[in-house]
Amino acid sequence: MNATENERRQTAQGIWQRLRDVLITPLVRGVARLFSSEPGARPVEPASTGDSGIDSLPAVFLAAAVLDPLYIFDRNAEILYANEAADRAFGPVATGASLRLKFRAPEMHALVNTAAAGSEEPVAINYAERVPVERAYRVVASRIGNDTGLFVLLFKDQSEARRIDRMRADFIANASHELRTPLASIAGFIETLRGPARDDAVARENFLQIMHNQTQRMARLIDDLLSLSRLEMKPYLKPGGQVDIARLVEGVIEAMRHLAGESGVVIESAFPAKPILVAGNPDELVQVFENLLENACKYGGSGGRVLVSAEQASPLDEVRLTVRDFGPGIAEEHIPRITERFYRVDVETSRAQKGTGLGLSIVKHILTRHDARLSVKSKPGKGAAFTVHFPPVPPAVQSSGQ
Repeated sequence: MNATENERRQTAQGIWQRLRDVLITPLVRGVARLFSSEPGARPVEPASTGDSGIDSLPAVFLAAAVLDPLYIFDRNAEILYANEAADRAFGPVATGASLRLKFRAPEMHALVNTAAAGSEEPVAINYAERVPVERAYRVVASRIGNDTGLFVLLFKDQSEARRIDRMRADFIANASHELRTPLASIAGFIETLRGPARDDAVARENFLQIMHNQTQRMARLIDDLLSLSRLEMKPYLKPGGQVDIARLVEGVIEAMRHLAGESGVVIESAFPAKPILVAGNPDELVQVFENLLENACKYGGSGGRVLVSAEQASPLDEVRLTVRDFGPGIAEEHIPRITERFYRVDVETSRAQKGTGLGLSIVKHILTRHDARLSVKSKPGKGAAFTVHFPPVPPAVQSSGQ
């Protein structure tokens, strides 16, 4: 063994010894403080270990078991240890590398400096990484022990919580906007009927019809919002029955022929003669295909026809059911967003067709509950094809009728 390797081994053994002696209890205290609901709350003291063997457990094992990114550093802000979660989140780092060079944001420097200066209480900041994807973290730095000269930096990923908060705020704003427009229209017509159009029978009839249409629009919007709310209350409750999806969709087609006729559309179908079974809730699946067929008739009506087809290559393959129109199609940049709430490819056309902007969002939620997914293929001027992909029902389950 040469001198350099010997020095490295001695250095590693020294770090190991310091971590083993001082990390266990302070790490428990730091995590307890991080998740304490009251600022300044006293940390939870670890229970007596007795003969459990935890005293002899290497501290690095405990740090590695933490699922959130974690760094151990010294007073010079040199990294002594990074767990696997930290390597995945921020990339591998060499022992002895500078924490200030690893995280160059001024707020991170201030956090590290405050902790290294000997702050008795944990200090925390909000920190965001924008490359390669945007992530939001709550970062806590605290010292380990009293005189060890070691500190822990712990990252708590809050990206999903932030995303949900933004989604909630956007949803409230969009819902308010969608309801405000018809309400403002109705209020304006009422004012007109009470004033200049009080004795104008023709204007009164015209305004009352518009007001009736606006109230129907609000009713549809509220119905769709309630449907979304019910679906979101039970996102993981999987359906237990089986449905012959081809026969179910044939029933939806028959029910939609009147609407298709009004739109000047002929609905054609191509289903195999044998049953195609999927796991599903019939009422919810009817809602899925009513939405898809209604959209095809309304927005693809210029093509004159809608083709509905179902296929399954073998009992072990997925079931694919496609609703295709031959209308103006959808531009590629819109396709990733069309299942978002209130997203519309063409706002004026959607409102003219009495759309609420929630239909495809409802479809997505229902299919998620069924372990199914929706794919969309379209080119401007060549129509659009919406395909629902269902997982196969195992033959043993089909034969048992479960």
